[in-house]
Amino acid sequence: MSDQEFIWGACEKNLDDDGRVKRTGTLMTASAHLITTVIGSGVLSLAWIIAQLGWVAGPAALVLFSVIACFTSSLLADCYRSPDPVTGNRNYTYMDVVRANLGGIKVQLCGIAQYGSFAGATIGFTITASLSMAAVKRSNCFHMNGHHANCKVSNYPYTIIFACIQIVLSQIPNIHKLSWLSIVAALMSFSYSLIGIGLAAAKIAGCHEVRNSWRGVEVGVDVTETEKVWRIFQAIGDIAFSYSFAPVLVEIQDTLKSSPPENKVMKRASFIGVSTTAMFYILCGCIGYAAFGNDAPGNFLTGLGFYEPFWLIDFANVCIAIHLIGVYQLLSQILFAYVENFCRNHWPDNGFITKEHPVNIPLHGTYHINFFRLVWRTVYVIATAIVAMIFPFFNDFLGLIGAFSYWPLSVYFPIEIYIAQSRIPRFSFTWTWLKMLSFACLVVSIVAAVGSVQGLAADLKTYKPFKTR
Repeated sequence: MSDQEFIWGACEKNLDDDGRVKRTGTLMTASAHLITTVIGSGVLSLAWIIAQLGWVAGPAALVLFSVIACFTSSLLADCYRSPDPVTGNRNYTYMDVVRANLGGIKVQLCGIAQYGSFAGATIGFTITASLSMAAVKRSNCFHMNGHHANCKVSNYPYTIIFACIQIVLSQIPNIHKLSWLSIVAALMSFSYSLIGIGLAAAKIAGCHEVRNSWRGVEVGVDVTETEKVWRIFQAIGDIAFSYSFAPVLVEIQDTLKSSPPENKVMKRASFIGVSTTAMFYILCGCIGYAAFGNDAPGNFLTGLGFYEPFWLIDFANVCIAIHLIGVYQLLSQILFAYVENFCRNHWPDNGFITKEHPVNIPLHGTYHINFFRLVWRTVYVIATAIVAMIFPFFNDFLGLIGAFSYWPLSVYFPIEIYIAQSRIPRFSFTWTWLKMLSFACLVVSIVAAVGSVQGLAADLKTYKPFKTR
């Protein structure tokens, strides 16, 4: 064997079937990515959600949405390769999957929904992270000066701190380098969820009298009839947001090793992610509602649901901030890759866009700086921070993002792609019930969007920008 043949054989061992560097993702890393994405800031609003829907409809809605998420993610996992789910050609992104199976204008609509939801979600994460960091200072103030002290804290400095951290982390080249951050973020999500459950359980054990019922908040006592309807709509949107992980499914699947088959590993990872999430959601929602009743705050760790032990609440809020740093990066890296690939394909001769400048960093090795990547990612992080400072609304923002992205990305496209790839006959039993499921979820998304827009409008009427909160 010649030296050239030996080198070529060694290179082939480091390449996948598509000529790209071998993927190293496993069930553990995929599950970590999914848990990081799914168990997010939405878990903190679940007590408020159950309060709006009540003991019956609240848990039922959480279970129903988890079953739908598990089912549609399973459909999408089989479409990573086309036309065969095991031996077909790879589709690297969600848009590629839509292009390979549906084509036409649906590809552009998928891109708008997917990347629009990522941008909205990163704004929401910036809002929540700043609230959590400010809550640490506020918690210490209450501990030092009493629970009735005037402990107003501006979120703006913490929004800037969060943005500065993201500017640095955004220079990580791609999603394949994020496994360590996703594992840390997943551990943080478990930590603050368990702390929230534990604090709520301790509050219940303290025998505090609360009002709750199978109907949730009561008309004429807690809210007006109109407010009750709006809040139900908004709560549905919050649940939809809590299970909206389909937009990252294909990109995460693209990080997996090719053996065992990616679709089988991804289905197992999705089941682990959804079942773990559902368990935490039901526990957080039900125990939180039992602890606070109809007066449950929108975020029971930053909304003054608890005051003591202040050190544990501080730790939980730090965990939230660290988790949101990770999930912000996970979604942003997908958006960054799309924009950068688009620019490289359209302007391949532009040195500012394409040229990499090697720099030796002590204890790290060679790092390649791309000036376009540096500028564009920095500008993006700054833009999300500015929007977050202008619209610092937690629940309404979550509901609106969920309403915008849930139906097209989590239900419509997975079902349509599966029907096209499996060539299911029109008006057959399977075709009919899949279409009915898609239509029902469309109605849910419309209802959630209406409730969230109304909530944002109400907040805007009472909100005074640039005042210390």
